[in-house]
Parts: sequence; structure tokens; C-alpha cells
Amino acid sequence: MTRIFAVARRELGSMFRTPVGWIVIALYLFLTGLVFIMNTLVPGDVATLRYFFGASAMLLIPIAPAVSMRLFAEEYRAGTIELLSTTALSPWALVVGKLLGAAGFLIVLLLPTLMYPAVLFWYSDPNPDPGPMITGYLGLALVGLLYLSIGQLASACTSSQTLAFLVSLMFLVLISLASTQLAAIAPPPIDNALLNLSIDRRIRDFSIGILDTSHLVFFLSGIGLFSAASAGVVSMRRWR
Repeated sequence: MTRIFAVARRELGSMFRTPVGWIVIALYLFLTGLVFIMNTLVPGDVATLRYFFGASAMLLIPIAPAVSMRLFAEEYRAGTIELLSTTALSPWALVVGKLLGAAGFLIVLLLPTLMYPAVLFWYSDPNPDPGPMITGYLGLALVGLLYLSIGQLASACTSSQTLAFLVSLMFLVLISLASTQLAAIAPPPIDNALLNLSIDRRIRDFSIGILDTSHLVFFLSGIGLFSAASAGVVSMRRWR
């Protein structure tokens, strides 16, 4: 566990040694701030962060690939993967450590947004229900981890950060289109299968306070599946 956390700390620190990390955080806070001001701070409307969670889940589609594209691709390009391969770190430990580092960046990204519920509690009368806010942030964290695990797999397959970004971004966009546009015209039972891939529907349930165990299973299974695939790819490249 000590080695895993060492990898996570190294990965998290590296994200703030380049302008990319700071730019991503600034853009995310700017865009979510606009959503909060325009769709949440409306006099007479119910105090809810539902619009914020929906917009944040959409913004994570380009943000997660931008964060995860360098996880392994940069190691391959710089040749530092050889040093990591000679340590006692297993592929699983390396994958988990890097994913934890990316998850740490996700937490840093979301922490400033806690001022949004604080503003609602300060100005709203009556105060909003904290339950949907808690489940909404939980859903947002799960969406982010799933997207990061997908991006990590793309990064593990190539030494090009640009290619890793494009592959993971296109895959996430494809999932979004398949679970909405394609599901609307597909015949049964294909439509139900595509609807089950819908991230929007799941984050919508989280944002209104619904904590469905099927959603938890979906996200945790997806994170585990893509992490296992990343570990397999890293193991194959190490064997070569």
C-alpha cells in the first residue's frame, strides 16, 4: 500500500507541475459557475444543484481524457516506465496508484464547488435538502472515476498523449450518443441494452437523491473492468 500511495502522490504532483492541470481546473470552475448562476440562483425556483451535477457530468467527458492521457503515455515517451518496471510494483499496483493520483486531482477539482451548496444554504429559505447534494457528489465522483479508468486504458495502449486523449474522448462521446440518440431508434431489446449504458440517467437519479444499488454496481464494475484491462496491457508491455 505504501508503494501505491507513493505512485499516487507522484502522479498527483505531476499534474500541477504543468499548466494543463491549472487550466482544466480554471475552465471547469468558470463553466460550472456560469451554470450555477444562470440555472440555480433563480429567484422563486427550488434550491437544487440538479443542473450543476448534470452539467458537471457532461464537462467530465473532455476533462477526464485530458487528465488521464498522460498517465502511462508520458511514461512510455520519457522512458521512465522502464524504471517503474524494475521496481517491486506489480502492474495492478501501478494502475491503482496512478488511478488514485488522478482521483486526487478530481477531488481537488470538485472541492471549490462546495461553495455552491454553501451559497444555497445561506440564501435559500427554506434550506435545500442536503440528501440529493450528497448523492449528487457521490454520483459525480463515480462518473469521474469511470471516465478516468477508460482514459487510463487508452493511455496504457500508446505512447502518444494526443492519441490517448482522442481515443478516450471519442469512446465517451460514442457511449453518450449510443445511450441517447441510438437508443431512441433502436428496436427492442437493443434499446434497453443501450439505455443501460446511459450515464445521464444515472447521474440524474443521484442528483435527486436516489441511491440505486444498480447504479453503484454499474460504476464499480466498469471501473474494475477498465482497470483490469489497463493492468493487463501494462503487464504485456512489461513482458515484451
